Amino acid sequence: MRAGELVAVRGRLEEFASEVFAPMVRRDQREKGALYVRGLLLDGRRKSMQPMAERLGVDHQQLQQFMTSSTWQVEDVRAGLAWRAVRAVRPQVWVVDDTGFPKDGVSSPGVARQYSGTLGKVGNCQIGVSVQAASDTASCPLSWRLFLPASWDGPDAAGRRKACRIPDSEHHRPKWQLALEMLDELAGGGLRPAVLVADTGYGANADFRRALDDRGLAYVLQVRGEMTAHGQDVVPHQPDYGGLGPRPLPRYRTRPVSLREHVLAAGRGRGRAVAWRKGSKGAMSSHFVFLRVRLAGRRPKPAADGTIPLSWLIVQWPEGESEPAKYWISNLPGEIPAKDLVRLAKSRWRIEQDYRELKTALGLDHFEGRSFTDWHRHVTLVTAAHLFLTEQRRNPKAPARA
Repeated sequence: MRAGELVAVRGRLEEFASEVFAPMVRRDQREKGALYVRGLLLDGRRKSMQPMAERLGVDHQQLQQFMTSSTWQVEDVRAGLAWRAVRAVRPQVWVVDDTGFPKDGVSSPGVARQYSGTLGKVGNCQIGVSVQAASDTASCPLSWRLFLPASWDGPDAAGRRKACRIPDSEHHRPKWQLALEMLDELAGGGLRPAVLVADTGYGANADFRRALDDRGLAYVLQVRGEMTAHGQDVVPHQPDYGGLGPRPLPRYRTRPVSLREHVLAAGRGRGRAVAWRKGSKGAMSSHFVFLRVRLAGRRPKPAADGTIPLSWLIVQWPEGESEPAKYWISNLPGEIPAKDLVRLAKSRWRIEQDYRELKTALGLDHFEGRSFTDWHRHVTLVTAAHLFLTEQRRNPKAPARA
């Protein structure tokens, strides 16, 4: 936002800041929080502390102290932001995702040579994992975690951990475990998704799927065609136990086959054309095949009688293609309409669009600090700035450009 535009919404911004930073005990902390968010909102190429301070006309030590030595707790602010974001966005789904923060050097917490979808390759970067609320018209982060690669554990990493002030309780955990931790934290505050969606980095993980089932969470997850499943009509074999002891659980004797094989056997003609949303060039549509399968592989969660429950297999198989292009699985009930399954499967597009604003306009990946806690503070304050813009866009009385 240009300086004049920020002045035009100054009253709304002050009211917003007073509410979201209310958990901060001290008045000067609340004032610095509002100042930092103003700096993020002001137009400028870099949103690190010194350039922001110059644009704000303040000593950058004010922002530095607020980020590095102040005592405010990021969890308290983030909890209020999450509730406010859900009210503003009215999400149809929550999205689990991660994004890369390219870095030079090895001093930033969590930095390593690792694959980043942002870079499209292995590069020197940090990875942030997020849970976001999303609808067709808006999205906003609800929580963040900084991923620590395995190289940040152990005696060899002790010096770097101390320099980055990484708490002793924080160690390498897979990204899907960080996502579950955030979902549990949000559930502890009374927030649960109607449906959770994620890409193959999460959907292909059997432990993640099992954990979602254990929590009673509905999901539509992108997976790979190599995942195996039994067909809908397969019947488990009930072994003869001779009346001795408890009856053993049934076992599936048929060999599970890949999702790709299930779809090829069914044929493209089994599907139909489905449109999922309107794009700039009209309705976005493709050909989809829908099957009911019983997932095999590692850690399927059987019912009490030992049978594996049915899951939706949603497959995009575009016109003119000899092979399916994308696969999703879902634990949603069997009566859900096909168009709704596709709309949910395709709903990640919104956060990809908003990620660009978070990074290019609000400085999500501009932070130059070296502290684990400071990184989480920065992304939380960027989330606050993004939520303010989201509320402005959804307010019919707000200035047009906001």
